[in-house]
Amino acid sequence: MTSFKSKYQDELIKNAAYIGTPGKGILAADESTGTIGKRFASINVENNEPNRRALRELLFTAPGVLNYLSGVILFEETLYQSTQSGKPFVEVLKEGGVLPGIKVDKGTVELAGTNGETTTQGLDDLGQRCRKYYEAGARFAKWRAVLKIGPNEPSPLSIHENAYGLARYAVLCQENGLVPIVEPEILVDGPHDIHKCAEVTERVLAACYKALNDHHVLLEGTLLKPNMVTPGSDSAKVAAEVIAEHTVRALQRTVPAAVPAVVFLSGGQSEEEATVNLNAMNKLKGKKPWSLSFSYGRALQQSTIKAWAGKAENIPKAQAALLTRCKANSEATLGTYKGDAKGEGASESLHVKDYKY
Repeated sequence: MTSFKSKYQDELIKNAAYIGTPGKGILAADESTGTIGKRFASINVENNEPNRRALRELLFTAPGVLNYLSGVILFEETLYQSTQSGKPFVEVLKEGGVLPGIKVDKGTVELAGTNGETTTQGLDDLGQRCRKYYEAGARFAKWRAVLKIGPNEPSPLSIHENAYGLARYAVLCQENGLVPIVEPEILVDGPHDIHKCAEVTERVLAACYKALNDHHVLLEGTLLKPNMVTPGSDSAKVAAEVIAEHTVRALQRTVPAAVPAVVFLSGGQSEEEATVNLNAMNKLKGKKPWSLSFSYGRALQQSTIKAWAGKAENIPKAQAALLTRCKANSEATLGTYKGDAKGEGASESLHVKDYKY
């Protein structure tokens, strides 16, 4: 064990395990200003600071919701915002037993020498930003790497660059007290079948854990945020049990038992699909040394945002929609979801081709 981690080591291990508590998961409310603009455009709401703050307040103060969450990922702007009555969001979350997290990557850029593959930027000043976020109350971080499946993709170069970028990010977070969520998202875009997705997912995860190991990252103080293993968006759908089997097998083959939790991204699945697939994994018999949970953005917020539509009088209805989804996913982490949370719009696909944050 290298010595530089000693300062935060116990805290990192404790916080990572806490986030992975069965029955709880992560609300990803870290949409960048541009991305939240797209959400607002769909309900004809102006993308300005008061409206962004209002939506986040609706989410974080929804009655009962924090009981089902262990973490909330914030965008930098949100980390410093407060409720209408002046209470910092960070305090609201902490009082509800929820750890505040922070998105720290600065988006993707094209990786030169590839066919449109990408790498993630934001490493240059990451150490000092992490220090600042820790002081502001953040206790974990998120960094998204994006890979795609194509005839020759992901290329070995793309896999290597993204794995090592994630590892450098992870160690910088840990040096500054933040639990890193390692997120190598393989996009669902394409006509490939589930077997192809499984094969690529295994290759990518194996490369990530090799890189994390090379960088002396404390695995007990990290979380993995992968895609589920599914057929491509232009391919025929398969049953949740098939997705569960392929996903868990890919994790068994690549993810060390030292990692406390795997928090899946929803990757454009409908709200209901994301819940049902997670539930199927937790019902699956077999070795699962990590807890399997969720870190959903659109799959927790879609029906909430629609119900809200930017109107104060709709807040109770919107908060009720959020509670329904959080409770359903909480049950899915225990394998006890009965499929009884199908609200309005819960089954509509949230897939956006080549999704950008």
